[in-house]
Amino acid sequence: MAIEVAMPQMGESVVEGTVTKWLVKEGDLVKEDQPLCEISTDKVDTEIPSPGTGRIARIVAQEGETIAVGGQLAIIEERDGEGVQQGSPGIPVNPSRSEAHQPQPPPRIAGGEARLEPGRGASSPVAVIRSAPRQAQAAPAADGGAPRRYSPVVLRMAQEHGVDLDLISGTGIDGRVTKRDLQQYLDSLRSGSAAVTSANPAQPGAAVTSSPLRAVPPPAAATRPAGAAYLPPVYQPRQGDVSEPFTRRRKLIAEHMVYSKTHSPHVGTLAEIDMTRVTRLRETHKQAFQEREGFGLTLLPLVAAATVRALKEFPRMNAAVVGDSLVIRKEINLGIAMDTEEGLLVPVLKRAEGMSVVGIAREIETLRRKIADRKITADDLAGGSFTLSNPGREGNLFGFAIINQPQMGILRMGELKKRPVVIEVDGEDAIAIRVMMYLALSYDHRVIDGVLGNRFLYRTGKIIEEADFEL
Repeated sequence: MAIEVAMPQMGESVVEGTVTKWLVKEGDLVKEDQPLCEISTDKVDTEIPSPGTGRIARIVAQEGETIAVGGQLAIIEERDGEGVQQGSPGIPVNPSRSEAHQPQPPPRIAGGEARLEPGRGASSPVAVIRSAPRQAQAAPAADGGAPRRYSPVVLRMAQEHGVDLDLISGTGIDGRVTKRDLQQYLDSLRSGSAAVTSANPAQPGAAVTSSPLRAVPPPAAATRPAGAAYLPPVYQPRQGDVSEPFTRRRKLIAEHMVYSKTHSPHVGTLAEIDMTRVTRLRETHKQAFQEREGFGLTLLPLVAAATVRALKEFPRMNAAVVGDSLVIRKEINLGIAMDTEEGLLVPVLKRAEGMSVVGIAREIETLRRKIADRKITADDLAGGSFTLSNPGREGNLFGFAIINQPQMGILRMGELKKRPVVIEVDGEDAIAIRVMMYLALSYDHRVIDGVLGNRFLYRTGKIIEEADFEL
C-alpha cells in the first residue's frame, strides 16, 4: 500500500511551504513519526514526520521547491510484517537514479479540507495521507521550458486582476513569483511604472538590473510617466568580504518591513516612564514568584499587562485597516517580539484582555520555551492585533520600531537607567534618583491621529508608574 506524504496545513494563514532540506533519501526505510524533511513557511520552520512505516519510494518535491498545502511531498511504500507491500502501478519501490531525477509531475492538492493531524507523541505537524489528489497549480513557461509554479493565492490574484504572471520577475526560490512580487507589480501599474528589479544575493557582485515588461493594459485611471525608476548603486564585493545570502526568514522579514514602511505613514512618539515603583514591586515578589512558577519574573509581563489595560481604554489602537474601513477588534491579541538566531519572531498572546499579570507571564514563558525548543507553530505567530517589543538592556536608550502589519501600532521598551529627576515631595520640588525608561510608540497615521496616539502612550505610562499589579 502506498502512503502519500502531503504538505500539511500549518496554520490558518499558511497556504504553502518550501522544502528546505530532506532528512531521508529514496530507498531509505523510515518509521512512523520519523522526521522526513524540513519545511519553511512565511510564519515558521518545522519538520514533517512520516505518517507511517515503510520505504521512501519517491521524493516528489525537491529541495527549494514551494508546495501548496495538500501538495505531494513523497511516496512511502508501507511495510507489512517482514517485507514491503507492492504499491500501486507506476510507483517504483526502488527507482533507479535516472528515474529519481526525471522531471517530476506538478504537486498535487488533495480534495476536501486540508487539516493538521495529530501524531503519536509528535510535537510538530504531521503529514496527512491523501487518497483522492487533484492536479495542483502550474503554468507552462513562456519560453517552452519547465512549467513555472505558483501558489493558489498568487494564481487567484492574477486571475482577479488579469495579470500575465510570465511578465513578473520573481524574488522567491528559483525565481518563483510570490504574493509580494505580484502586489508590487500591481502597485507599479497603478503608479504608472512597470519595471521590475531583481538580484541574486547568493552570487557576490550580482548586478541589479531593470527591464521594462511586456505591455499589460493598466487600469483606466493609470498613466505612465516617462523615465525609468531610480536604481541604487550596487556594491561590488572585494577580497576578504564575506557574502551571506539571505535566509528565507530574513527575506520575509525584509519584505514585511519594507511593505510596512511604504504602506503605513509611521509616526513616533516618546514618553519617559518612572519605573521605580514597578521595579520595587518586582524585587519584592521575584523570589516567591520563582519558587511558585518555576521561572523568573521580569518587567516584560508587567509592561504587557499595562499595554493591554490601555488598549481596552483606547480600542482604536487595537484595530486593522481593511480596504477603506477601520476594523476595531474585539479581542486583544498582543504580539511579543522575541529574538532568535535566525531572526525576529513575534508570538501572540491570544485573548490577552482576559489574562491576569501572572497569566500573561506564564504565556510569555510558554512561548519563549516553544521558540527555544523549535516547537513554535504558525498559529502561535498569527492573529496579532498590537505588538510590544523589548530589544534588551545593552545600549538601548530608545528607538522606534516598524509596525507589524496589519496592526496600528507597536510599543518599544528602552533600557532602565538611574537618573536624577525632579519629583514633588510634600508639595515641594526635590531632586531624587529614580529608575527611568523611555517607552516609544510607532503608530499608523492613516487612521491614528496624534492626540489619540499620545493619550494612549500617556495612559500606558501612568499604569506602569502606578504599579498596581496583583502578583
